[in-house]
Amino acid sequence: MPDSILLGKGEAHVKLLLRMANRHGLIAGATGTGKTVALQVIAEKLSQNGVPVFLADVKGDLAGISQPGVEKPKITERIGQIGIADFQFAGSPVALWDLFGEQGHPIRTTISDMGPLLLGRLLDLNETQTGVLNLVFRIADDNALLLLDLKDLQEMLKFVGENAKQFTTDYGNISAASVGAIQRSLLTLEEQGGDKFFGEPALDLDDLIHTDSMGRGIVNILASDRIMMSPRIYATFLLWLLAELFEQLPEAGDIDKPKLVFFFDEAHLLFNEAPKALLEKIEQVVRLIRSKGVGVFFVTQNPLDIPDSVLAQLGNRVQFALRAFTPRDQKAVRAAATTFRSNPKLDIEKTITELGIGEALVSLLDEKGAPTITDRTLIAPPQSQLGPILPQQRNELIRTSTLMGRYEKTIDRESAYELLKAKAQRATTASPQVVFEDYGAPQRATKQPRTTSRPTRQPESMAESIAKSTLRAAGSQLGRSLIRGVLGSLLGGRRR
Repeated sequence: MPDSILLGKGEAHVKLLLRMANRHGLIAGATGTGKTVALQVIAEKLSQNGVPVFLADVKGDLAGISQPGVEKPKITERIGQIGIADFQFAGSPVALWDLFGEQGHPIRTTISDMGPLLLGRLLDLNETQTGVLNLVFRIADDNALLLLDLKDLQEMLKFVGENAKQFTTDYGNISAASVGAIQRSLLTLEEQGGDKFFGEPALDLDDLIHTDSMGRGIVNILASDRIMMSPRIYATFLLWLLAELFEQLPEAGDIDKPKLVFFFDEAHLLFNEAPKALLEKIEQVVRLIRSKGVGVFFVTQNPLDIPDSVLAQLGNRVQFALRAFTPRDQKAVRAAATTFRSNPKLDIEKTITELGIGEALVSLLDEKGAPTITDRTLIAPPQSQLGPILPQQRNELIRTSTLMGRYEKTIDRESAYELLKAKAQRATTASPQVVFEDYGAPQRATKQPRTTSRPTRQPESMAESIAKSTLRAAGSQLGRSLIRGVLGSLLGGRRR
């Protein structure tokens, strides 16, 4: 098996070393210059080498990676220019996902696993409101009340708001105004379809990190064209997924190829209006997730969209053309040029504005982890189809997937909503002695380390899916605190 993948040709063939693909990367350039093609080429080559991939399909055309490409004059010309002797059109094995469950298998997590910090970011809460949300989570934790979906959190907020004075001594002041603001934000989120993201069965990360019967990595494609209408949901979901990968995967050390490569398209949405504390923790996750064998490629129009602290972590660079029409554009060109290793034969700053479609300045990491000299590179064409697939092709991919039936049917177990409703009904016949009772609700278990790439699996029955979902939510109060997906201890989450 080769130890590198062909990206294109400059003065010689330009190759990305597999063992350096978890050192992260940047694909940048103006609209229409070739970023999506480069992403598709890297993704399909990783798959061919047994590396699973996760990518967001923002424009709705990346599902074409599942189908073989067709011969076209421009593709034939580019193959000849680069000198690819063994080029063959081929599709890649894919798993289609969709937060709304319409264009792929549904993706869900629980309110508890999302945690108050990321949920506060999702709801656009201020610092005070996020603090109140933290208290609500702690009260739920301390009283064995599971927060699985939006109705659980809504009922919990209602109960805490009505009994705020009784919690003041143990938990601090709980402002009715803040509770009301959180409730209004939840209604807005629900109207945007965010309620479909919370519930069970929750996503099992094993389903993202496996290979097919031929040893090819599965290309996981998240349909994101609709979710881009709610960019905060999009950015928070992908950040949550990175956090879950960081929490659950074991340390990998030096490995020959990544366990998973994650492509974050429209990366500027992750950093827009993010508070400083969150930006610092994103930097930490990007830096440390490499040790778990996960590579992250940020895809964006302008390198200035990425904070310098994160940009410094991206060792592999593919820079397509930038236009220098405005002072900000000119600043971006200069900034991009300074991040590349110099080449005596190239004026990098000038070349960035002169690149044609499908041309890029490329600097990748060598065997020692040092950036190679920047090369003006013709990017190779993908072996798979460029552009979207037909609805009937998408439906067939979903229907024949080994994941079919695992996530399509929701599970609504007894949780905070049902327990608090039952308490309210009992209160109509007897005055409660305490705010909470021992409900005997199932508690959460500590997450176990996930496995890495593995052969294709047989589809699980609904009973097995329910059992796994229940296991994730069963266990001790300590387990519930450890499990919560709030970027782990990195984000200063409460650990008991």
